[in-house]
Amino acid sequence: MTWLRRPRLLRMLGIAAVLAVAAGGAFVLVGRGAAERNATVAAVQPAAIPSVPQGPVGVGALGRVEPASRIRRLAQPGGLAVTRIAALHVEEGDRVAAGQLLAEFADAAQKDAAVAQAEAALAEARAQLAKIRAGGRPSEIAAQRARIESLAAAEEIARRDAARTERLVPSGAGAEAVAERNRFAARRAAAERAEAEAQLETLLRPRPEDVALAEAQVASAEAALARARADAELSRVYAPVAGTVLRIHARPGDQVGADGLLELADLSQLDVVADVYETDLPRVRIGARAEVVVPGEARRFGATVREIGWIVRRTVQAGTDPVAAVDARTVEVRLALDAEAAAALARRSNMQVQVAIRP
Repeated sequence: MTWLRRPRLLRMLGIAAVLAVAAGGAFVLVGRGAAERNATVAAVQPAAIPSVPQGPVGVGALGRVEPASRIRRLAQPGGLAVTRIAALHVEEGDRVAAGQLLAEFADAAQKDAAVAQAEAALAEARAQLAKIRAGGRPSEIAAQRARIESLAAAEEIARRDAARTERLVPSGAGAEAVAERNRFAARRAAAERAEAEAQLETLLRPRPEDVALAEAQVASAEAALARARADAELSRVYAPVAGTVLRIHARPGDQVGADGLLELADLSQLDVVADVYETDLPRVRIGARAEVVVPGEARRFGATVREIGWIVRRTVQAGTDPVAAVDARTVEVRLALDAEAAAALARRSNMQVQVAIRP
């Protein structure tokens, strides 16, 4: 039995020896490969990479195209009860001059009638003042002087009659009653002459109080006319600046709503309003050049920083970018587009663009 078990034991010992030799060889191979790889990496990789000094860094931001004059949204004047459009004198795309009439409201005719009435009242007051200042006409003055001469003659006759009757009373040839009537007649003639002379003085030189009253009436009429004209102006919409009509929100017969009547802007000079992060603001300066990338355009447009905002705004609206800053604080920086860019982007107000401000 012992002899029979010996071959089996020898076979097991031989297998164990073979496995030990194979494991040792694999360890030697793995160690040699790792050493060779380490030597290769050491030979390829330099000992030290020198640091390169970085220059000034530019600023990138999102922006929008906007006219330099800003987009003016015109609405009905405040405080009006009538907001229905009666006439519209422009269309979208029309170029208008500053002060040009754009639209009229339904109460414009009523306000114009009030202006005409105020103008007539002012003309009447001014005529009255001129009449008082000028005094009487030459014919009136001549007639008044002739009346004074007539009254003076009548006064002289009455005074003589009174004197004769006074001399006859002591002798009994005249009655006392007749003498008294003649005295009263002489006094009345003197009073009428004095009154006529006072009227002539008024015709020649008007009284200061009459002139002051007439001047006050003229001033009141002028104020009433100014108010009527102001009310009439509120029934019309004029262009505040020269520019182009971008959009019309209300047509004749419509009520002007919250969107206003129309939008107007001067497209001769365009800006890009960039929202620059407050941390990048120290690297932005007036006069710095920038490049504007417009979606759909292969070329890049040039621009120049011309204005830096005064207020840091807080952005709280999240966009579609999951890694975008939701609570970002930005400052509006306005960049003036070059002439070529202004001509190419004239019809793209409020379009979003990308801005790269050079250091």
